[in-house]
Amino acid sequence: MRIVSFGFQTWGVKTLQALIDLNHDVALAVTHPASDDSYKGIFSDSVEDLAHSLGIPVHLTERVDNDTIDLVKRAEPDVIVVNSWYTWMPPELYDLPPHGTLNLHDSLLPKGTGFSPVIWSLISGESSIGLTIHRMDEQLDTGDILVQHSLPIGPHDTGTELVERGIDLIPGALAEALTALEAGTAVWRPQNKAERTYFHKRSERDSLIDWNWPAEDLERFVRALSDPYPRPYAYYRGERIEVLEARVSQIRYGGTPGRVIVQEGGGAVVCGPAAYRGTNRGLVITRVRAADGVEHRADEFFRRGGYLTDQAS
Repeated sequence: MRIVSFGFQTWGVKTLQALIDLNHDVALAVTHPASDDSYKGIFSDSVEDLAHSLGIPVHLTERVDNDTIDLVKRAEPDVIVVNSWYTWMPPELYDLPPHGTLNLHDSLLPKGTGFSPVIWSLISGESSIGLTIHRMDEQLDTGDILVQHSLPIGPHDTGTELVERGIDLIPGALAEALTALEAGTAVWRPQNKAERTYFHKRSERDSLIDWNWPAEDLERFVRALSDPYPRPYAYYRGERIEVLEARVSQIRYGGTPGRVIVQEGGGAVVCGPAAYRGTNRGLVITRVRAADGVEHRADEFFRRGGYLTDQAS
């Protein structure tokens, strides 16, 4: 099968390598120019470098333009395969090949459309993540589904670990999808739009800790925002700190959300709704990073007690 691959960073590299390993004819690799995205340094593998090493023509572009469409037309693909492509594709492009365009999205659609679905899934308490291969259409992540593979979320999994495991699903799911297209046995399943959820692109503000959340949610929040993602942060005595490790407390803590007490081998923070009733577990912070980049044991760092807040003053 003749294929044009659109992709970026490690997701695009894993997809391109899988296409080669499956003995497909990749006529063209389209990718974005190298990124300065410091969050994802461990996921910044180069599609351009891999394609050049394999002798595959490469087209670098920030967006789909007339030159991109012309190059794809001349490549005459049977199908376009997309993974980690960050800009809009027009119907003129995604409807071009006989088999259309397959998009690989790292959630179990129709849940988790949009951005950073693995991170949001862990934060929001989902029991599993996955990879969906669906047909691209005019909306974001809404096309008919061809293949889905899932993975359970464990009680100690970090966001980075889940992202890496999700990436490892790509070769098997892609093999299943392309085999079905070649054999003429593909079964397309429309998405139930009533079950669709959408998560927006994450920004720095989304890593600010809200002490009104229950401790169980905050513990997942800390695990979800593992390196290389922006770590959860709050302010302590006017200084911004990052929370690196935490667990749910054994006992219940009452008072004002954000109050930190040296207990249980760390800093036990009062949190959750109606905290004054004293019925909530606390978040025991065990390791922090100060504004100067130095990491500290939380029982030592919080020895003076005080409050964690959402602003410096």
